[in-house]
Amino acid sequence: MKRNDQDLHEQLSQTAYEVTQNAATEAPFSGQYDQFDQPGIYVDVVSGEPLFSSLDKYDAGCGWPSFTKPIEKQSVKRHLDTSHGMYRTEVRSTDAASHLGHVFTDGPKEAGGLRYCINSAALKFIPAEQLDQAGYGQYQTLFEQ
Repeated sequence: MKRNDQDLHEQLSQTAYEVTQNAATEAPFSGQYDQFDQPGIYVDVVSGEPLFSSLDKYDAGCGWPSFTKPIEKQSVKRHLDTSHGMYRTEVRSTDAASHLGHVFTDGPKEAGGLRYCINSAALKFIPAEQLDQAGYGQYQTLFEQ
């Protein structure tokens, strides 16, 4: 679901455009969701596709929002990234192919050992109390006790 470039420039901030479309990385500790702790879900800023839940978010101390897993396994795709002279696993959204960040194997072992290190600029947060009206009602049960 690639959108046309002009529409994306109008829809996204410059940082969100560079991150999602050109695989840029926002500066560590600069993203709005790094030190953010409210119940809800994070969706792709381009397509609105649900990506991560606050229930799987943790503070890895790396400067970017970190998650132990995606909200749905099929919502992200992994690709080998050899840029910057490193071997890393890039994470992209399935529907819009937005660059999100990278996944590493140094996450909490009790939660599967993965750390999805994600750029805030690639995400839009939907608060738990607004899931229904925002069209994400199927995720409301995650936050009911």
